[in-house]
Amino acid sequence: MWSRHLLPQPDDSEFGTDRVFLSLLSTPPPLAYHPTSSIIFSLDVEPRLPVRFRIEDPALAAPLRQIERLIRQAGGRLWLVGGCVRDLILERQPRDLDLEVSGIPAGQLHSLLSEHFSIQFVGRAFGVFKLTGLPIDISLPMRRPLEEPSIPGLLQQADPGMEIDEALSRRDFTMNAMAWDPDTLDFHDPFHGRDDLKAVTLRHVSARFAEDPLRVLRGMQLAARYDLTAAPETLALCQSLTQDQLPSERIWEEWKKLLLQGVILSKGLQWLNDCGWLRFYPELAALRGCQQDPVWHPEGDVWIHTLHCLDWFAKERTGQPEDDLTVGLGVLCHDFGKPAATKEEFGRITARGHESEGEAPARQFLARLTNQTGLADEVAVLVLCHLRPGALYGGQASDSAVRRLARQVGRIDRLVRVARADHAGRPPKPFDDFPAGEWLLRKARELDVDRQGPVPIVMGRHLLAMGIAPGPEMGQCLDDCYEAQLDGLFTTLDEGLAYARRILASSL
Repeated sequence: MWSRHLLPQPDDSEFGTDRVFLSLLSTPPPLAYHPTSSIIFSLDVEPRLPVRFRIEDPALAAPLRQIERLIRQAGGRLWLVGGCVRDLILERQPRDLDLEVSGIPAGQLHSLLSEHFSIQFVGRAFGVFKLTGLPIDISLPMRRPLEEPSIPGLLQQADPGMEIDEALSRRDFTMNAMAWDPDTLDFHDPFHGRDDLKAVTLRHVSARFAEDPLRVLRGMQLAARYDLTAAPETLALCQSLTQDQLPSERIWEEWKKLLLQGVILSKGLQWLNDCGWLRFYPELAALRGCQQDPVWHPEGDVWIHTLHCLDWFAKERTGQPEDDLTVGLGVLCHDFGKPAATKEEFGRITARGHESEGEAPARQFLARLTNQTGLADEVAVLVLCHLRPGALYGGQASDSAVRRLARQVGRIDRLVRVARADHAGRPPKPFDDFPAGEWLLRKARELDVDRQGPVPIVMGRHLLAMGIAPGPEMGQCLDDCYEAQLDGLFTTLDEGLAYARRILASSL
């Protein structure tokens, strides 16, 4: 048995806000260093010794303290469970808290929480009390027969007397099946999740894993976030499951976590492949074995190329979720057109037109994940135009061409990020820092179109003031003025109005 050891620090309360530490021994034990995970572990530690954590964020620590006291005073017991315990062990501060309460009936817990918090009860099959405005979820131990993964009347199935180890047996992965009592400092790890963390192994807890097939996609994003390799028996179980009955909203959340939090995204996609779940994503499955010209793509087929591109994207995320999600999806989908476009010509492999061929499969892929048509539009245009930065740079294109590209894509800065990942994802081909991207961004910034398309200078209200009535004549004049603006024929309103007068006069 092993655990992390940090020297004890002064403590003034159950939940401090200074730093996190886990104290298991009074003197430091021998240390073992795992080079892959960059975590220090101590060996041969008695598992039931008191364990102390600190939550640094007062927005989590204060309500946690309040909830723990309320539960204790009502005769119940509160445990931190799941990902927050895992992250604390890994010296990562949790962004949210998962709490499990035993010893209190469901109705009493509902009343108790409602007196102090605004709460929402969500998910009849996997019921959770959510605290409005706080990233804290509270659940009860549940008895859910394996043959009935979704049970109506969930609250009647709660079992407040269930022992914590049995409750943990119903969780997904061993690394998430650990619990900590912030009052007694008891730490439970009945399925050796710490050992699996040390071995960077993702292993399911029990056959109850199959109660919620979404756990396969959760494994995808966890493998990417923590650089984990699946246990063979877990892969075998995942291969027997299907996502056919899963709501798209739940599927989407796991894909978002993959793209926004994954560190090695290729690990997540490889997990999906090894689980046999690419059968639910035919656009991804088609990339496997789709060959590329080894001169331009020495890394291998389109699947391998896409994995390299995703890993590069993950290293350069900006921390802006909306931008990162759109760009990440653009990188994921950018070569979806190659299976249809790839052919061999004169002894060389080509994929001419794969950009336009990729739009339809990209939209089909996204439609399975989300109904956000605006997002699909933004991603589709990145797929359509991902080769344009290199082409414009190669031809040292004019300002007009850059403006027209900005009109089409809206966000040239996002397009450059997708093209840069595409350019970088070709090892062992040396990466030259993608000068085409820097050139295009510089030009776009000079023209003020790096983050938006060119805003029309001449508007309908200007033509109304000139006495032009709404109708086809006005529409044609506005179109002509905008095209002239893109070509650089005018840059100010006065120049634009003068241009409008000339074209109106010529049409008389």
